[in-house]
Amino acid sequence: MYLLVALSAIIAPFIFLVILRFPATKGMTWSALIVILFAISVWGMEGKIIISSILQGTHKTLTILWILFGALVLLNTLRNTGAVDRINQGFQNISGDMRVQVIIVAFLFGSLIEGAAGFGTPAMVTGPLMIALGFQPLAAATLALIADSSAVAFGAVGTPVAVGLSNIPNANSTFFQEIGIKITTLDIFAGTFIPFMLIVIMTVFFGKGKGFKDAFPMLPWTLLIGITYTGSALLYAVTFGQEFVAILASLTALIVATLTAKKGWLLPKNKWQDALQEGFEPSTKKSEMGIVAAWFPYIIVVALLLLTRIVPWLTEFTRTAIDLSWTTIFGIAGIESSWEFLYSPGTILAIAAMLSVIIHRNKLRTFMDASKQSLSTMKTTAISLITTLAMVHVFTNSGLNVNDLVSMPQYIAESFASSLGSIWFLVAPFLGELGAFITGSATVSTLTFSPIQFNVANQVGLDVNAVLAAQVIGAGAGNMICVHNVVAASAVVGLSGKEGEIIRKTLAPAIIYGLLVGAASFIMLQLF
Repeated sequence: MYLLVALSAIIAPFIFLVILRFPATKGMTWSALIVILFAISVWGMEGKIIISSILQGTHKTLTILWILFGALVLLNTLRNTGAVDRINQGFQNISGDMRVQVIIVAFLFGSLIEGAAGFGTPAMVTGPLMIALGFQPLAAATLALIADSSAVAFGAVGTPVAVGLSNIPNANSTFFQEIGIKITTLDIFAGTFIPFMLIVIMTVFFGKGKGFKDAFPMLPWTLLIGITYTGSALLYAVTFGQEFVAILASLTALIVATLTAKKGWLLPKNKWQDALQEGFEPSTKKSEMGIVAAWFPYIIVVALLLLTRIVPWLTEFTRTAIDLSWTTIFGIAGIESSWEFLYSPGTILAIAAMLSVIIHRNKLRTFMDASKQSLSTMKTTAISLITTLAMVHVFTNSGLNVNDLVSMPQYIAESFASSLGSIWFLVAPFLGELGAFITGSATVSTLTFSPIQFNVANQVGLDVNAVLAAQVIGAGAGNMICVHNVVAASAVVGLSGKEGEIIRKTLAPAIIYGLLVGAASFIMLQLF
C-alpha cells in the first residue's frame, strides 16, 4: 500500500503524459492533485507542509523560467542580428549533414554548457539553436534532452559528485576523485554510444522511412567521437579531478569532431537532411559577419559561467549581491528555494544577449523585440512547471509527516533494496534515473539516494565506489525523461503540450543507458 502511494509520483505522470497523451498543463495538474491527496490522507503530511511545498515549487519555477527566458532571448536576439544565419553557414562549411550537426551542437556543445552550468541549461540552449539550424521542433527537443546525459555527472563544475555525494561518510576530495574515475571508467562502456543513439533516434523517428539504414553508416564516426569524449574524460578525471571533466572532454571531442567532419573522415558521402522543418530555407546570402563574431555571445556565456564558478571572489559576489532565495518557507525549517540572481545561467544568457547587440552593432530595440518574442513563447509553460514542481516538492518533503514515515523517495529505495540487493549493480543506475525523473536534478537524486546506495553496497558486499558511480551516471541519464526538463525543453522550441510525445522518444535511450551502466558494473565486478 505505502509503496504504491510513494510510486504515485512516477505512475501518475507516466499515465497522464505518456499513455493518455495529456499536455503537461493538464497531466501534471492531475498528477500533483493525486500525490497531494495521498500525501495528506496516507502519508500524514499536514496542510502547512503541503502549502510550503507548493510555494517552494512556485519559487523554483521562477528560477527555471528565468533560465528559459535567457536562452530564448539570446537566440531571438542572434536571429535578429543575423548571427544565426552566419552560424548556419559555418555549419554548412563543416557539414550539411544533420546527423553530424546534432552531434556537434546537441552532444558536444551541450556537454560544454552542462559542464559549466548544469541545472537543465543545455537543452534550453541547444534546442532553440537546432531550431534555428532547421531541425523540426520535436526533433530538436528530443535530441537536446538525450544528448544532455553523459556530461551531467560532472555538470556545473562537478556539482553532482562533490555535492551529491557530500553526505557519504568520510567524503573528501580524494574520495570525489576516486568516484570521478569510476564514473568515467563505467561510462566508456555506456556514454561512448550516446552519439550513435542520437543518430538512431533521429533517423528512426524523424527520417523518411529508412531508419536504421540511415544510422549505421554513421557508426564509425559516432564511435570515434564517443570514445574521444569518454576516453578523454577518464584521462581528465585521473589528472585533474571531477570539476572540469565535462568541459575539457567536450572541448577535446569538439576539436576532433570538427576536423574529421570537415575532412569527411569516417562519414558517408550522402548528406542527410530528413529532419528539416518543412519549407525551411537557409539563408543563401553571404553574411558579412565573421564566424567568431557570430559565435562570440555563446563564447561569452561559457566564459561567464566558468568565471562565476571558479573565481572565488566572483563566485561570492554573484551568489550574494542579489539573493532572491526563500528560506523557511511558511515558517517550516528546511523547506527553501535558492535563487542567486547574478549566479543564475538565465542572467548570464540575458547579459550575453544584450552584449550581442553591441558586438553586432545593432540597436537596443533588437534586444527588446527579442524579449517580447521570448515572453510570448513562455505563456503556458509556467502552469506546467508550477504543478510539476509542486508535486516534486510534496514528494521530496514527505518525510515531514505525523505518521513517522520516511519520505516517499526513501521508502521506494528501501523497498527496492530489501528485495533486489543480490542484483543491485543492475538496479543502482535506475534508482539514480528514478530520482532525476522526479526531482529534475542529478545532484538532488544523488543526495537523496546515495546513502541508501552506500548502505546496500556495504550490506551485500559490493564495490561501494562502483555502486555510487552507477547512481551518479543513472541520475544523469534521468535528465532525458525528467518531467520539468521536458516541459522546459518543449516550451523553448514552441511545443508546449507535446511533453508526453517527447518522453515516449527519450524513454528507450534512458533505459538502454541504465542497462549498459548496470551491465558494465556487473562485468567489472566479475573481472576485478
